Amino acid sequence: MANLDINREARPFVERLMAISSESAHLCVFDGTNMVIIEHREPGALSVNWTTTLSISPSYCTGVGKATLAFQEEAVIEKVIRNGLVPYTPTTITDPNVLRKELRAVRERGYAIDEGEHQPGVRCVAAPVYNAAGRVFAAVSVTGPKERVTLERVPEIAEYVVATANQLSRQLGYDSAQS
Repeated sequence: MANLDINREARPFVERLMAISSESAHLCVFDGTNMVIIEHREPGALSVNWTTTLSISPSYCTGVGKATLAFQEEAVIEKVIRNGLVPYTPTTITDPNVLRKELRAVRERGYAIDEGEHQPGVRCVAAPVYNAAGRVFAAVSVTGPKERVTLERVPEIAEYVVATANQLSRQLGYDSAQS
């Protein structure tokens, strides 16, 4: 949690992402192996009842995890692979070579997609968040049932998620022109 500003700065970004998408929105921080959910917003929940619930999810089979893991050094990716790619659902990527290929695709398109890899029937679209030093340390996402977060909606949701991640990164001091 080297970037404690994230706790203070992220809430309005997550709130807006949830409002724009009408789906759940998350902000998660990478702990070196897993993703720690530090902000979560559900549609229909009252803002006055906002609570931050810390929970941990794998980096290799979640949208936020793949969005963050894709931009880590090779040694970090290999450490995650060595720790084991446990199947959570039938669509969890458990082959190291398939995961490496997926992470390359994430880097190329600028966002990750979780196709029910951690929770069945759920699709997640996530984008990386950069700190002032230019390192990816977190990700924001939109998550919902595949019936609502359809493949047809993924490009639109990805646009919102990437724009939000970029705005939050700038708010945290990231300058893409210097990277």
